[in-house]
Amino acid sequence: MSSSIISLLALAGKQITIYLGIFTLVAGVIGGLLNIVVFLSLRTFRESSAAFYLTIMSVVNVGQLLTGLLSRIMTSGFDTDWTSTSLLYCKFRLYCLYLCTSTSMTCVCLAIIDQYLATASRAQWRQWCNMKVARRLVLLFVLIWIIHNIPYLIFYDHVISTTTGKVTCINTNTIFIQYNIYGTTLIIGKVIPISITFVFGVLAYHNVQQLGYRTVPLVRRELDKQLTVIILVLIVFAFFTNIPYTIVLILSAVPGLTQDPVVSAQLQFANLVTAYLTYIYFASPFYIYVCVSNRFRRQLIYVSFEIYLNRWPRRMVINQVMPES
Repeated sequence: MSSSIISLLALAGKQITIYLGIFTLVAGVIGGLLNIVVFLSLRTFRESSAAFYLTIMSVVNVGQLLTGLLSRIMTSGFDTDWTSTSLLYCKFRLYCLYLCTSTSMTCVCLAIIDQYLATASRAQWRQWCNMKVARRLVLLFVLIWIIHNIPYLIFYDHVISTTTGKVTCINTNTIFIQYNIYGTTLIIGKVIPISITFVFGVLAYHNVQQLGYRTVPLVRRELDKQLTVIILVLIVFAFFTNIPYTIVLILSAVPGLTQDPVVSAQLQFANLVTAYLTYIYFASPFYIYVCVSNRFRRQLIYVSFEIYLNRWPRRMVINQVMPES
């Protein structure tokens, strides 16, 4: 009975990996690239520090999906483990994955803090919302995460399993294993970002409610409202997609629960499902923007048809009428 439950969970996990994983990967990469195109094509976004954070977040989200989700699909769905065949990939996969994940969560925190300052009543606080500060902060935190994640390059290595005889890519340092679970994944990846975004999200929402009573240019007011709304919805979505994985991670760390093979298989299945919820978060920003912001939908249509698609007929006409040299 227990063996059938374990095999059934393994089969279900494989099907989820193949169908949900591939769909999430394709949709996430396309959405991330569309976000980058829209944010870089419009001057309104190019001059906004909050939009700059969202642009960087879109770039690293694509990197997160390609380094994390793609490898998981190949390993769990098609039994092709690239980390066991290449030592370089074994070391750099998790390094790049956590670099992209940490940078993405940092950008969300910086974006909501930026919107809180941008919508504040004090002029000296609003002065901190500029591209110069934004570029420096992103560069600073990227350097911090580059240095912070160096242990992944050091402690992950190929080890031959004593039970299967196969080469596996695992963490070879017991202290770093615990730090990876509680420090990187739980504290840095979940607790701190959720706490920061919750506090500043509430404060930014309160500021936006007061914008109508201040003398603010209409274009600036509408941009602040748009960015604040999409960031707040993104934060709420991040909370509900990341909390289940955090709970499962804590339960998996309890030694007594993993001794029973059925319970261990159930926890592994729960870990897989909740991990895909976190991947869905990294794949979702573009679709959240489209759903919650009518202004973003108009901007997307404008960028797609007015800026890019209409250029092709003009270029074809110019190429046809230009005389040969």
